Amino acid sequence: MHRALILAFALLTIALPAAAQPTVYPAVSGKAEARTLTIYSSLDAPLNAPMIAAFQAENPDVAVVYEDMLTGGIYDRIVEETDAGRPTADVAFSSAMDLQVKLANDGYAQESDLAMSAQWPRWANWRNTAYALTFEPAVFVYNKKAFAEAPPPQTRGEFIAYLRDHPEAVSGRVGTYDIERAGVGFLFLARDQDQYSDVWTLVEAMGDAGVKLYSTTSAILERVGDGRFILGYNILGSYAADWATRNPDLGIVLPKDYTTVMSRIGLVPKAAAAPDLGRKYLEFMMSARGQAVLAQDMHIAAINPQVSGPNTMAAMRAEADAPLSPVPVGPGLMVYLDQVKRMRLIDRWNMALRGQ
Repeated sequence: MHRALILAFALLTIALPAAAQPTVYPAVSGKAEARTLTIYSSLDAPLNAPMIAAFQAENPDVAVVYEDMLTGGIYDRIVEETDAGRPTADVAFSSAMDLQVKLANDGYAQESDLAMSAQWPRWANWRNTAYALTFEPAVFVYNKKAFAEAPPPQTRGEFIAYLRDHPEAVSGRVGTYDIERAGVGFLFLARDQDQYSDVWTLVEAMGDAGVKLYSTTSAILERVGDGRFILGYNILGSYAADWATRNPDLGIVLPKDYTTVMSRIGLVPKAAAAPDLGRKYLEFMMSARGQAVLAQDMHIAAINPQVSGPNTMAAMRAEADAPLSPVPVGPGLMVYLDQVKRMRLIDRWNMALRGQ
């Protein structure tokens, strides 16, 4: 896999401390009466620190309060504070695409009409309100020692064939997400159902192979890296790339039939205490400078079409052998929040795993 693609993945935290304390960044100017920008984010503070530093370098009179929390906590808090008539965050930045779009669709976010709005990819901008800011693919992972004599599967069809043709090698040694506990796993399976006609054949093949299910990416990568597992399916490339830099036995494949790409979404809440600061920060994140910080310092793939070079959407599309299929930002994401449809998909998943 090209180095540019390896670097293009970001560390995506699936679970964060439930009661993390806010991180406060005083105004660089030291101005006592500095205004304060409040950010709710699912990315933990140390990983986001380069963005804050770059923003404050251009806005020295702005202090920042950064609160990292679970994605569901971001949604619940914005709704609760807004409904109670209290001010809420000035910016919400979350990996829960469905919940972010629901905030926007239900009137809890405001139009921003930023300088980059018209130039942003259409699939990544919903009504100038909710913006996809990153470009993060899902991948196959494999143990390189297990595939020393032959290449690993490159497509879902090849994945199915390998599981069926090597029953002893794969038995109990394949991992993927538990879609009932891992939101990203549910999102990826839902996209598979929309794009891959043989998805249930694939799930049945994994069930026959005794697939192991996990709620965290690290649990799968640890086992693939040390050889207990030989394959992982639909794994967040962000975590995979991070692990691969430290474990030479962990390999990564962008599926050549199609590669699903998820994004973190940024928006300005309707009840923001300082919406002008929220728009300024969101605009900075979308700017060439902010996206360069994202790509180079935070190691998250930049989406700005004007930004090129390693770790950008443009570079990934130029170098990838696979069609990259980003999840569009829009009301279609909310289908994953419909509890009836959700349970139908989960039930179908469980039946396929049992071969029914």
